[in-house]
Amino acid sequence: MVKNSFISVISQEQKEENRGSVEFQVLSFTNKIWRLTSHLELHKKDYLSQRGLLKILGKRQRLLAYLSKKNRVRYKELIGSLDIREPKTR
Repeated sequence: MVKNSFISVISQEQKEENRGSVEFQVLSFTNKIWRLTSHLELHKKDYLSQRGLLKILGKRQRLLAYLSKKNRVRYKELIGSLDIREPKTR
């Protein structure tokens, strides 16, 4: 498996303080998503990992929806720093 360089937008001091913050949770979910995506490129028939990926995507989507309702500025900064597309609105 190829070792990927994962992003670290949040500094080390903030990681220790704010592990429960929405930004940290979205960052950790994004790292897990990238890791699972690279795994699934090699192992196309790993359906349990596909299911786990879909669950993590849903969790991240719900957290981003919560953040966009509570604080739009922090949401835009996080989306920009992680290069995530905005979800489609209904």
